[in-house]
Amino acid sequence: MTNDIIDLAARVGQALQAKGLLLATAESCTGGGVAQAITEIAGSTGWFDCGFITYSNASKTELLDVPAALIAQMGTVSEEVAAAMATGALACSNAHVALSTTGIAGPTGAVPGKPVGTVCFGWARGESTHTERLVFAGDRRSVREQTVVHALQGLLRFIE
Repeated sequence: MTNDIIDLAARVGQALQAKGLLLATAESCTGGGVAQAITEIAGSTGWFDCGFITYSNASKTELLDVPAALIAQMGTVSEEVAAAMATGALACSNAHVALSTTGIAGPTGAVPGKPVGTVCFGWARGESTHTERLVFAGDRRSVREQTVVHALQGLLRFIE
């Protein structure tokens, strides 16, 4: 974990704490990388509630209440599923704000219209949900690292 990511996680923590918000994460392609960055920060217990690592489609449905029909219709790597993951993390935790990541880190897994490096993000708070879809370049490690950074940067923008 780079110092840049840890510094970014610290900034996220300061912003959440200043607003009295608790965070939950719902991660697929990052495998808990966002939660790991957050828990590197001493005192994160004051602003981090929990993280869900929902790698399989079944776990997305069972743990986050993402409708199986939505996954079947839109695909796991879609803004719709990212939104449902984030809102599911809110509903299944004590958090006030949630973020989600779902993507294709590679080197395999590409499908038509969704190349390796495709990642969808969700950020949710109350009735507000924001999503993005990006395509990152690089190997599996690089895609996952870029995803963690973007998820945290996006959260900062979303709560401010």
